[in-house]
Amino acid sequence: MSEQNFDVIVIGAGPGGYVAAIRAAQLGMKTAVVEANHLGGICLNWGCIPTKALLRSAEVFYMMSHAGEYGLTCEKPGFDLKKIVERSRGVSKQLSSGIGHLLKKNKVTVFDAYGRLKGQEKIEVETKDGKKQMLSAKHIILATGARARVLPGLEPDGKLVWTYREAMVPDMMPKSLLVVGSGAIGIEFASFYRTLGAEVTVVEVMERIMPVEDEEISALARKSFEKQGMKILTNAKVVKLDKTKDQVTCQVEIGGKIEKITVDRVISAVGIVANIEDIGLENTKVKTDRGRVVTGEYSETDERGVYAIGDIAGAPWLAHKASHEGIICVEKIAGLKDVHPLKKHEIPGCTYAHPQVASIGLTEAKAKEAGYEVKVGRFPFIGNGKAIALGEPEGLVKTIFDAKTGALLGAHMIGAEVTEMIQGFAIGMTLETTELELMHTVFPHPTLSEMMHESVLSAYGKAIHF
Repeated sequence: MSEQNFDVIVIGAGPGGYVAAIRAAQLGMKTAVVEANHLGGICLNWGCIPTKALLRSAEVFYMMSHAGEYGLTCEKPGFDLKKIVERSRGVSKQLSSGIGHLLKKNKVTVFDAYGRLKGQEKIEVETKDGKKQMLSAKHIILATGARARVLPGLEPDGKLVWTYREAMVPDMMPKSLLVVGSGAIGIEFASFYRTLGAEVTVVEVMERIMPVEDEEISALARKSFEKQGMKILTNAKVVKLDKTKDQVTCQVEIGGKIEKITVDRVISAVGIVANIEDIGLENTKVKTDRGRVVTGEYSETDERGVYAIGDIAGAPWLAHKASHEGIICVEKIAGLKDVHPLKKHEIPGCTYAHPQVASIGLTEAKAKEAGYEVKVGRFPFIGNGKAIALGEPEGLVKTIFDAKTGALLGAHMIGAEVTEMIQGFAIGMTLETTELELMHTVFPHPTLSEMMHESVLSAYGKAIHF
């Protein structure tokens, strides 16, 4: 078995792995990446990117359906589900090819194979046709990602019970749908199918939907989704699925009683599980805890020279978190002096439903639990000229400050384009901004971003337009 030597080998070419590989190569290290499936990983091929393409189609369809509100004429708007899916897959294919180009441009060696740790500084790669080769590197980065969590009784069958994969490439438009789980994945699919006309029921075991979000934002999201015709059941649990040839009857337990709901399809969106199996961890000192690899502040594990980034290293399960972990890990390996650990509480999270939801930092409840005396600002979309002109008057921007220091502790939004706006607060938190600096910042008019300014002013009793 021939052996090739590298400075850095990355197992997995998702948003954490390929970014880490490119950065390592930029820093002059001989680098390889091992990927068994698709360059770009789940995010690019079966997650972040293709779902946004689907949601964009739904958004355009929604606008067509409401053309009359803008003085426009659009008679009987319709859609071709097959073409919607084809567009989504085409977007993913284009970006996957682009990553291949970037890796080649940066002289990263790509192994189209499955990788396993084989002792200190060793990796065995195995191609789909069973050919094996040994690689070695002083530094090995695990970036194997995660897969959909499967609950007993909710096992996906590819036809009636879907995971995100089947939901992304439907061969038919279900007339009715039940979504189990109201995190970002579940809500995005619920929004997509509801916008295209399906009767959608969302079942959430917690007391409110989108439970990681600020409680006020969660309540507004529920109100908006129900206004659109979604049925939302909280404090509820799917206990049994009874399948027929073309439908599923879901037994949902609510308050000790069973409600039966019959739908065409079920989407299971109850979280993810890290891919830690069959990658050779048993050959190392790498520790795991509750299904994830235990890492230090620079992604190091207990095995010298082995690191873990992205979903395999635990929450938050976000592509941009994985990418930044990869860069920090590689730059630390390279000995750069200005490397700092990732501050996970400063990572923004986004849900691309209609309406959009975005957040960063502490919720109001978490800030109070942490002992902060807080000042809270709110500004509704109805008070913003740009929002009204866009025909998007529903939404809220909420900001939370430390009353003693003026530090921005958190920001939470719901409404049009908030997934773009949240980055302004992300920059502010990175720069350790205070309320005065945000107040003194001039925001352009007319823009949705003015609501960010007004929310800050509101926290200190200075809002102008509401």
